Parts: sequence; structure tokens; C-alpha cells
Amino acid sequence: MKKILFASTALVATAGVAAADVSFGGYGRFGVGYVEDRTVGGTSDTVIVSRFRMNIDASAETDAGVKFSARVRMQADEDAASGEANAAGLNGARFSVEYGGLRVDVGNVAGAIDNLPNYYGNEPGLENFMGQYSGADYDFIGYSSGGAGVNGVYARYAVGDFAVAAAYDQAANGADGDRFDIHAAYTFGNITAALAYGETDNGAGSDYDMTVLTLGGSWGAFSGTLIVGDESVAAVNESDTFYGISAAYDVSSATTLTFAYGDGSGDGDTRNIGLGVIHDLGGGVSLRGGIGESKTGNADGQMRADFGAQFSF
Repeated sequence: MKKILFASTALVATAGVAAADVSFGGYGRFGVGYVEDRTVGGTSDTVIVSRFRMNIDASAETDAGVKFSARVRMQADEDAASGEANAAGLNGARFSVEYGGLRVDVGNVAGAIDNLPNYYGNEPGLENFMGQYSGADYDFIGYSSGGAGVNGVYARYAVGDFAVAAAYDQAANGADGDRFDIHAAYTFGNITAALAYGETDNGAGSDYDMTVLTLGGSWGAFSGTLIVGDESVAAVNESDTFYGISAAYDVSSATTLTFAYGDGSGDGDTRNIGLGVIHDLGGGVSLRGGIGESKTGNADGQMRADFGAQFSF
């Protein structure tokens, strides 16, 4: 009887594994990073930088064609304070339901601004250490690779070249408040335009928000993006405009040059500019590096650079 029970249990477990669609994928990168006059924890200006990221995805589909899926991510980065490598850890789970052009995510979600087409643009460097968005400091609903993330909901509906999305997170930032964001995007030919709005209620009777427009397109070997927006900062009761551009140019079939510039209009805002290069070695392996300068307010600019290898699996 025990043998029959054990055999039945094994068959059920095996059937469950066979019916499930589980996949693993991600990338690894390692190299050398430099930050001029690095002040964190007395760490040397030059340190070894690294990241290991593995996505674990599982999915199932009903007879009616409704797809259910979930993702957790395992990630390890270097510790900026000590320059040493951190141990890998799992983040919070994200669950999804998809049918036709509709997708709904719950749990550790990326919001409508985090998913806005061309928001991040081209980010130079092995670590993607600067981008066109650097002038913005609005805390939108974002996916967390190393933590639990928000316990929110994100929905997107796409039909043809048009898409709309919205996200909601209750008790934003651990306060007695909430936040939401929405976006709409349209692709015409080789250009995509997108507009987003986000608002946060911090639970103290004052709200702050951000409106952002992005454009992105490609023309042969060249591609570029543009971002412009306005955000209100509740703490100082002011409104700041930010803007940025990024570009990529394929010098050859294997080598791409990247560029990014981001600027905010406020006195204490950050301005970044950087150049990067990517050289494809084939097989999902590439050499990457970048150099740039970051400047906040009237302070002196701070140089930053990195170089290393990245491989996908």
C-alpha cells in the first residue's frame, strides 16, 4: 500500500512538472568601475563591479487561452559601500494574467512610468550608470530587483500601434497614502511617442506629481530618444522641468556608440552626460564601457567610468 501511495505521489508530482512551463534566463557582467572622489564608506575610487541576474519564470495557460505567469528574480551586485561582492538574493514575486491585448500584473510590479517606452533611452557604460532621465527625481512605482517591491497592480492594453497602461500602489513609501500613474503610447512608422502622468499622495495633505513625454525612433544605423517633463516637489513646493536626449549609432555590425544627456532645471538638480561603446563578440557576449560626468547644483562635476564584459544566458 505504501509503495502504491509513493508511486501515485511521484506520478502527480511529475505530471505537475511536465505541465508547467518554467524557464530561466538573465545575464552576468563584471569589470572595473571608477568614480572620482568616491565618498561612500571610504571605498577606493576604483573597484571591481559585477552583477548576476537570473529571472525565474513560470506560466500556465487555460483551455480558453488565458495565460497565468509569475516571476521572481535572483540578483547579486557589488556593494557600493565596501567595494565587495554581495550574496545573491530573491526579490518579491510578480504575478500576471494575459489575454489578447490585455495584461494585468500584481505584486512587485513596474508602473506605467517605469514601463513608459523610451523613458530610459540609451544608457552608456557597463553598469548603465547615467541616462537621459537623470534630471527627474519623482519616485514612481518601480519594479524592485533586490527587494520585495511594491504590492501594487499594473494593467496594460494594446491594440495595433496604440497602447494604454495604468498602475496603482496603496500606502506609497510606507506612508498612509497612495500613488498612481498612467501612460498612452502610439507608434507611427519608425517613431514611438508616449505621454505619462503620475501622482503621489503622501498622506500628509500634500500631493506631488510628474508629467513626462518621450519620443524615440530609428533611422538605419542611428537611433535616438528624447524626454521632457515637469514634476512638482512637495517638500519645497516648487515645480521643475527636466529634459534629456540619448542616441546610439552602429559604427559596424559589431560596434555601437551610445550617448546620453540629462538635465533638471532646479538649482539642486543633477545633470549627467556620458559616452559609451558596446562591442559584440557573438554568442550573447559583449565588451562594454563608458565615461561621463555627473554634476549636482553648483558643485564640481564628478567623473565616472567603467569597462568590462557582459554575457546573456
